[in-house]
Amino acid sequence: MQKAIHPKYYTDCQVTCTCGNKFTTGSTVKNIDVEICSKCHPFFTGQQKFVDSKGRIDKFIEKVEKSKNYIKKSKKKNKKTKK
Repeated sequence: MQKAIHPKYYTDCQVTCTCGNKFTTGSTVKNIDVEICSKCHPFFTGQQKFVDSKGRIDKFIEKVEKSKNYIKKSKKKNKKTKK
């Protein structure tokens, strides 16, 4: 390896999860904060958590309905202004 081109490698890097789990590993960063780890990830725990109450499809359908209503209102306004 060439000298002075590689980052410093820490063998005692502290990883902290939002669930409170902490463990050490090796990394080029001294401390790492993560949102999800093997103690709280649904794949490893077998329990599924729903973060948002509405799904992506429901949100999309609402946006489409709002746009349709907006188009209807704008067409009505255009008809009134043309007369």
